[in-house]
Formats: sequence, structure tokens, C-alpha cells
Amino acid sequence: MASSSTSSVHKSFKYEVFLSFRGEDTRKNFVDHLYDALKRKSILTYKDDLEIKKGERISDELLGSIENSKFYIIVFSKDYASSSWCLDELVKIMECRKMTEHTAYPIFYDVEPTEVRKQIGAVGKAFAKHEKEVAAGKWRNALKEAADLAGWELKKTADGHESQFIQKIVEEISLELRSINFSIDEKLVGMETRVNDVISFLETGIDDVRMIGIKGMGGGGKTTLARAVFDQISFQFEGKSFVENVREVSNDSLSGLKSLQNQLLSDVLNDKGISVSSVYDGKNILKRRMSGRKVLLVLDDVDHIDELEALAGEPNWFKPGSRIIITTRYEQVLVAHRVKLIHNVNLLSDKEAICLFSRYAFGREIPIQGYEKLSGEVVRYASGLPLTIKVLGSFLCGKDESEWIDALERLKTIPLHETLKRLELSYISLEEDYKEIFLNVACLLKGWAKADAIEALESCGLHARNGLRVLEQKSLITINNYERVDMHDHIEEMGRDIVRRSQPANKHSRLWKEDEIEDILINDLGTEATICMKIYKSKLNPEVVMKGLRKMKDLKFLEVSLENFNSNQETNKLIPNLVNALGFLCCIWKFNKVNLFFPDTLRYLHWDQYPFRTLPQTFQANNLVALKIAGSEILQLWEWGERKVCNKLRFLDLSNSQLKTLDLGLTPNLETLTLERCCALIELSDSICMLKHLKSLKLDGCLLLEKLPEDLGLLESLVKLSLSYTEIKHLPDSICMLKHLKFLKLDRCSLLEKLPEHLGRLQCLEKLNLSYTEITHLPDSICMLKNLKYLDLNECSLLEKLPEDLGLLESLQHLELSGTMIKHLPCSICTLKHLKYIGLHRCSLFEKLPEDLGGLECLERIILRSTKIKHLPDSICMLKHLELLPLNDCLLLEKLPEDLGRLECLEMLNLSSTKIKHLPDSICMLKHLKHLVLYPCLLLEKLPEDLGQLGCLEYLNLSSTKIKLLPDSICMLKHLKYLKLDKCLLLEKLPEDLGLIECLESLDLSNTMIKHLPDSICMLKHMKTLDLYRCSFLDKLPEDLGQLECLEYLNLSSTKIKHLPCSICMLKDLKYLKLDKCSLFEKLPEDLGRLECIKSLDLSNTMLKHLPDSICMLKHLESLKLIDCSLLETLPKDLGLLECLEELHIEGTCISHLPQSIILLKGLCIYGSRGLLQSFGFTSDIQMSGDGMVCYVKV
Repeated sequence: MASSSTSSVHKSFKYEVFLSFRGEDTRKNFVDHLYDALKRKSILTYKDDLEIKKGERISDELLGSIENSKFYIIVFSKDYASSSWCLDELVKIMECRKMTEHTAYPIFYDVEPTEVRKQIGAVGKAFAKHEKEVAAGKWRNALKEAADLAGWELKKTADGHESQFIQKIVEEISLELRSINFSIDEKLVGMETRVNDVISFLETGIDDVRMIGIKGMGGGGKTTLARAVFDQISFQFEGKSFVENVREVSNDSLSGLKSLQNQLLSDVLNDKGISVSSVYDGKNILKRRMSGRKVLLVLDDVDHIDELEALAGEPNWFKPGSRIIITTRYEQVLVAHRVKLIHNVNLLSDKEAICLFSRYAFGREIPIQGYEKLSGEVVRYASGLPLTIKVLGSFLCGKDESEWIDALERLKTIPLHETLKRLELSYISLEEDYKEIFLNVACLLKGWAKADAIEALESCGLHARNGLRVLEQKSLITINNYERVDMHDHIEEMGRDIVRRSQPANKHSRLWKEDEIEDILINDLGTEATICMKIYKSKLNPEVVMKGLRKMKDLKFLEVSLENFNSNQETNKLIPNLVNALGFLCCIWKFNKVNLFFPDTLRYLHWDQYPFRTLPQTFQANNLVALKIAGSEILQLWEWGERKVCNKLRFLDLSNSQLKTLDLGLTPNLETLTLERCCALIELSDSICMLKHLKSLKLDGCLLLEKLPEDLGLLESLVKLSLSYTEIKHLPDSICMLKHLKFLKLDRCSLLEKLPEHLGRLQCLEKLNLSYTEITHLPDSICMLKNLKYLDLNECSLLEKLPEDLGLLESLQHLELSGTMIKHLPCSICTLKHLKYIGLHRCSLFEKLPEDLGGLECLERIILRSTKIKHLPDSICMLKHLELLPLNDCLLLEKLPEDLGRLECLEMLNLSSTKIKHLPDSICMLKHLKHLVLYPCLLLEKLPEDLGQLGCLEYLNLSSTKIKLLPDSICMLKHLKYLKLDKCLLLEKLPEDLGLIECLESLDLSNTMIKHLPDSICMLKHMKTLDLYRCSFLDKLPEDLGQLECLEYLNLSSTKIKHLPCSICMLKDLKYLKLDKCSLFEKLPEDLGRLECIKSLDLSNTMLKHLPDSICMLKHLESLKLIDCSLLETLPKDLGLLECLEELHIEGTCISHLPQSIILLKGLCIYGSRGLLQSFGFTSDIQMSGDGMVCYVKV
């Protein structure tokens, strides 16, 4: 049974602070004021004259109170040491302090620390009367120990002002308590980083009024985060208030907002008697009373702008330094209130989720043994939502395994009510049309590209753009980085639950479940209630689908994707028997025309691989807005002789169909026409030129299309024209009349040789792709394209020259010239102030850059690899935004500009395979350089002495250079992760302080002359890979190598290592250890079995005589190679314990028998010579390895 107990490593205390003081000195002044200040901050403080109960022995009570206090504040005054009572208190405090839960702070009120430490001055006089007492020694030690602690000295703090001194003490104690309370709340998981993020937004040290929004879905942890931040920082403010459930309270009654205003005023002013007569009156009082106090307010779960206007109307209501935190599901509320700082709450990661769940289910950080897999399933279901994780954790706490399994099965069909109820609040607040959009996304459109979702929703008569934005602002959906509509699993579940609630399936407004749809269609149970249906990967017969639609008289949205249906006629004709044998529905689809039916209400129809050659004869399509039947058998929209005009049709996709021609006179209002990969399409009908509303025309992959209509320029609304992979030989001159054209794709039009001379008239053109065409030159008019941002001429292998006036393309940002035959760039290019990218890769004739290249002030990347560049112009150093400079394979490049270090944004510099002999000293000024590649700069002998100033460097590749030593400053590279020095044949020594490169993860020293490793290498706590292959002079490893706690790969092959340091057995993460060809290696550590993660161990060609018995403890070992270990005669008898072992190589050994336990290793492959394997009794099972070099048997 899953444990329901809880445990904590933290002790709880009765008191937060214990005050130790000499009463006669300070009780009625300093200590009284300190006590009151602590009390005002709600810090539970022990002060002996208030807390000791009558009738109890004071000393016992006092000792108990000391033990039950977290912090001790010891007020040292002149006569403190005269009291044996105080000194006994102090001894007890010092004893308790040695335990980690307690902290002591001395206050030197009217004495100095030295007086207390040495018992001199006033303290010495006070202590004098105790000199002969038995306890004098321990009292002296206690005084000295306390005086050595960090504390506060009145004389040196706040210029001796007691009130300011007390304020400082209380603030620091409050801060400590906030931190502790936060850290010991065991139910707060993953909150520390999130709290710090919000606090960094708040910037409490700045003297302004700041409002910050915390936005996220219901149950996502907004309130928890706000509360944690509030608890952390509230001590810094003169007044505070956490106003919970603003939406609920304000909607609950007409006086809801008034009650919230009353609470806020009462909290901040600490006055319970305040009562506002109206919301208007409350605003005025708030504005008047808040302006005099630095306050912290949290307004939790705000849903409407009226709530914010009533509680925190304007920044000028508040005193500078005030902070207002607003949590909401609805971003627009924050935008409308001009809240500029909005923090999105991230859901929990898998690791955080399993931790939070375990705390509720098991009372510990991780699942208990036997419940790991089930816990993982619960967490996957919760999808990072804290509310669900907490509810399920609490519910499953104490239940046995069968109850867990039953609960998980139930969740697959019946959603968690408590979660859905909370989430549904966001849905309820939506306007009706936005509710429809939400339900469509939840049931049908999740995961769709945003543009496609808008198309579908608009087709159904909904205001999609605004609707999706509102849903996003209310945290009901997200638009991800790929511009796709996403939705949390539980919000999706909530939407689907709303649709399915209390109704049989055939009465649902939306259908998406395969089993329900099949039942309805097969049994003809359709009703007018269904307005949307998504049939996904169903095995239904297409005719059954059509027939079943007859009763769905109000169907507006239909998406169909049938599984295992092959409608390709040619394929079926070729292999009919095979198709039938595989169980496909048909070879050549035969159908009864009477059964073909679409409701006339259809607005959006999407049917992948539509199996029929026309639309149904009975279908009027009067309401059809979107028709998407890619991969279909359709030859034409209607039967021969029929001409049905689709006036509402805006979106038409017939991609990958058998279409040969298309009469577009029937679709006068078409906006998007997609005919991609229509391989039978030879030409476009002239009727296309009449489509005045057409915005997008996609013809990519129409391999037989050679010609466009001459009047294509009449498409006055056209924005996008895509002709990639067509056989177009030229463009009609009229194309230059397309005044709104922004995107023109002609890439891989392999027969296209020429562009219209007047192309420059396309004044709106932003993107022109001509890559992989046969273009030989660009028309001069191209320089008139003032809005052109992207020009791609990649692999235009016949292009030798660019227009001289290319610099007139004032908006150009991206210029791709790779693989062309150009030799130089026109000088005018240097005037392109917005150019960010120039690609010249593989321009094998390119020799020279313009001298004024530095005029490209926005340039971020210039790709020059594999060119004939001999030098870079000095002006390149003026490119303040340049981030990438790849010069690899510039075989003629010998020198870099001396001022290269002025490229202050440079992040990557690749000089591999150049003739560079030295680096300019200024390179050390590249403060943002992360990636420096010098492999193989065969002439490079030396690095700049100040290389360590490259503070951001993460990757340094010096392989195959002539470097003899590294500058000592390299040890200052605090962010370096990868250092490659392989094949540096002259490198003999590493800097002694190499261990200071604290982030180093990979060090490759293979094929160097290194003789020893510095001891400091053992300090590299993040090192994962250490490659010392063929370091033929290396004969010893540092004794503390085992301190490389993250090491996963260690290659010592072909070194002179004789043995491994014992500490190597401490490498708990080591997975791969290679010692092959270490011809002097004789012995493994006896504790080798402690390498619990090792997967591969290669000991081939060593002098090993035996393997330690502990090797059998390597539970994850998969490969053990002992090839040509000619002195090895036996294997450990318990080798069969290596339960993961897959390969055992023993060819070339003297092993005479195998241990009996080896039969336990099912599937183990043993490699060796045929004779060796036969000597073990294997005969018929011997096989040859793939390379034919060795034999093996499988156990």
C-alpha cells in the first residue's frame, strides 16, 4: 500500500526569536522597542517577563524556550556579564547554535565586540565577580564564541540612531524567516526559480510604482506563486494586503467591490473600523490614504477591468516604491489597465511534477518502490498542472496498487471533476461566439497551424482572429513557436466534457470520437444537432460515410481521413490482387451515385484522399467556403455538363490530385487556390485571371506546367505566387502588374533562364526566391524593389554578376548568393542599412569584399566559407552587430585585421583550414565570442597571452595546430565547455591551473605529447568526456581523478598507463572506459565494481592477468572486450551476474573455460576464434561476424 505518512527534515519551533538581555540595562528602553518592532512584523518572539507562566521553575521553562526558538538575539550591554542567569542563557544558546536549525546574532548595544571577546573594559568589570566560580571557564568560552559571530554594533550602524538600528535588525530577521519559511514549505515545488523571476520584475529597490501581472490558466499555480512572492518580500513594505478571489467576491453581490476595498484599507492601515459607503467613495479613500505608504498589494484572480479600477486605479494612488501584483487568467485585463510587465506562469516540468505528486501521495520527494511507473502515468495525465497533481496525489494517498490502476482507467473516460470545475470558470466568462470557437478548438482544431484554424473558423462564420486572441489572453489556448494552436490537455478535456455532457452521442454538437462516429454513421443515427464532425483514421467505407451524412441537416464542418484506403487508380490496376490481399477496401472504387451526399449546409469540407471523381450531384455547395480535398481522385468539381457556381467558396485545395484542368469561372470569390503536386496539370485555364479576390496561388510541384496565362497580371489582389519545381520557362510580362504581390517563389524552376525586364514594378514584393534556376543575370529594374527584404539566388550557377545599383534595395535584409559564379559584390551594396545576412558559401570564384563593407551597420552574418578570399577589409571591424563569421576553407586567407576585436557582438569565428599564422591580440576583446574554431590551422603556432579575456567562450577547437603550449590565462575561461587539442603534435604540457575552467565538460587531448595531467584537473566537476587516446608519453593519472564526479567517457587507449588510481572507482556516472592498447597496463582496481553506470569496458591488448571479482557487480555493463589479453587465463566465476552483458570478446586470450554462471546471460554473444569457441563445447552454433574477421556464438 502507498504510504500516507509525511516526513520532514525541518524542525518546527514554538518561537521564531528568543531575546537574551540584561533586564536592568535594556528592558524598558532598547529591548522594549525591539520587541515591539518584531511583534509588528508578526514575528513570534520570546521575552522572559512576558512568557514564563506562574508556578513553573523559571530555569527549566527558560531552557525549554531556548531550545524551541529558531533565532537568538543576544543584547550585550555593560552589565550583561554580571548576571549568572544571562551567562547560563548564553551557554545554552551557544550549545543549541551548533545544531543547524538554530542561528544566533549578537547585538553590541553599549559595548564593543572586543570587550565581550576578551572580557575587558566594562564587560571585564562586570565579569570580575565570577572569576572564582566553577562555571567561569564555560562562560568565558561562550562570551568569546558569541563575540566572534556576525551581528550588529550600534555605534557603527545607522550613526548610532536606535530606531534605525532596530529597523535594520528586524528587516534582516524578517528576510531570514521569509527565506526559511519558503524553503521548508514542502508542498512548494519548483517555486524558487519562478519566485526569483517575479521578484526580478518587481525590482523592489527602485523608487517607482510598479504593477506586474501574473497570467496563466486556472489551476496553474498563479495564486501559489503570488503568495510565495508576497511572503518573501512583504517585510520590505509599510503596508500589505493579499486580496483573494477578487472575481468571485466582486461577482457574488452588489457590494462585492466595496467589501474588497474595505479589506484592502483595513489590511494596509491596520484599522478594522474602516467602511466605505460606495465604490466611488472607496476609490477616493484609497487614493488619499495609500499615497502616504509604501505598500505591497496582491489582487488575486482578477477578471474584469472594473475590479482593477476600483482597487488599484492609477499608479499615482500609491507612494513611490509600492508594488501591485495582479493574478489573472485574462491578459486583456492587464493590457487595458496598462500593466506593462506580464509574467506567464510555466507549468511544472516532469521532474517537478513527480516531486509535487510524491509529496502529496507519499509524503516524500520521490515515489515509493513499486509505484514509480504508476506515478509516471498520473503525472503524464496531469500534464504539468499543479491543481490536478495535488488533487490526484491527495486522492491516491494511502490507496493500494489495484485502486491506483482503477483510478487511472477511470480518468481515461471520466475527467477529474474538481479540475474541470475550476477550469470551466474561464469558459463561462466568454461571449457566445468565442465559446463556439473554444469548443471547436477543443474538439477539432488543437494542434492545427494558426492560419489553417483561422481559415476553418472563418468558413464557419466565426470571427476567428479576435476569437483566438481572446482565448489566448484568457489562457485557454496558446500559440506556440511554430504558430500552431495549442491547448492544455485538461482544458481540451473540459471543452469536450461540455459538448458531451448529459446527451447521447448523436445529439452532440461536435463529433470526434471514432467509435461514436462509426456507430452513428453505420446505424444511420445522425441528427440535426451535429454541426461539426472530424473522422480521423477511421476504417469506415467512404460510401457509408456519405450515406450517414443524410440526417445531419445542419452540418457545417466536416473533416475526413480514412485509414487503409488506397484510391490510387494506377497502383490498383497494376497490383489488384496484392491490394485485395492486404485488405484494402477496393482496387478501383465503385460506388452507387445515389448514396453520395453532402449536406447543403456544409461550409468547411476537408477530405484527404477523397475517393470520388466529382462532388455529389445532389450537393448544391451554396454555403461552401472551404474545400480541401488533397490527394483525391477528383478530375473536375462537377459531373460533365453541370455548372454550379460556388459564390461563397474562398479556399480551394486540390493538391496532389489527378486534375488536368479547372474551370475557375465557377468560383468567382476564391481567395486561396492550392494545386501543388498536380502532376497531370499541363496548363491553367485563362478563367483564373478573372479571380479578382485571389490572394494566394500555389502551383509547386506541377511538373508538367510549362506556361502561365498571359493575363495573369489581372489578379489584382494576388499576394503570394508559388511556382517551385515547375517547368516554367518564362514569366508573362503582365506579372509585373501585380501591385500587391509580396511573395514570389521560383526556386528549382530548372528551365527558367530569364526574368521580365520590368520586374521592378512589383512595388510590394518582399520575398523573391530564384534558387536553383538557370538565371544568367538579373534585370536592372530589380533595383527598384524598394520593399524587397529577401533575395535568394542560391545555386544559380550561371549567375556571374549582380546589378551595380543593388544598393537601391533599401529594405533588403537577406541576400543569399551561395553557389553562384560571382567574383565580387557591387560597391553600392555597402549602403544597404538593413542588410542582416549575406551568403557567399561555395562562391568558388569570389575573391574580394568591398572596402566599405563596414557601412552595413545591421549585418549579423556573412558566410564566406569556401571562397577565394585572401584578406578581409579593415572596415569589417566596424560591423557592430556581426554575430557569425565563418571563414572555414578559405584556403588563401593568411591574415585577419588587427582591429578584429572591435566586432563586439561576434559569437562565432571559424578559421578552420585557413593559412592563418597568428591571431591579432585584439581578438581577446571579443566579449561575446562563444565559438572559436582553429582546426586545422596548420601554420598556427601561438595563441594570444590574454585569451582568457574571452569571458563568454564555450567552444575552443585547436585540433591539428602547431600550438606548443597554452597561455596560462586560458584558465580564466569560466564558461568554456569544450576544449579540443587533439592532434596538436607539439603540445607537451597543460597549464597547472586548468582546473579553474569550472564549466569544462569535454577535453580532447588525443594524439598529443602530453606527459602528465595537472592535479587541478580533478577540480573539473562538470567534466563528462576526457579523451587521452594515443598520448604515448602519459604514464600516470592524478590520484584524485575520482573527483571528476560527472565523468561519463574516459579514453586511455594507447597510453603508457600501468594502473588506475583507486579513486577512479568513485566515478559513479562513468559509462565508457577504454584501456585498449595500453601495453604496460597490468592491474585493475579491486573495487572496480563500484562503477555502477559503466556500459562499455575495453581492456584489449593489455597485460592483465586477472579481472577483479567486483567486476561482476557492474549491473549495466553491455560490452566487455578482452581481445589479445594474452596473459588472461580465467574469468570471474560470478560473471553471470552481469545481467545486461551483450558482448564478450575473448579472442587472443588464454582463457581455457567459461564460468558456469555464464548460462544466465541470455542473448550474450561471445566472440573468439573458431578453435577457442569449440574448446568451450560450442560447435553448430558458431557464426561469422559481419566483417568476417571473427567468430561468435550466442548463449
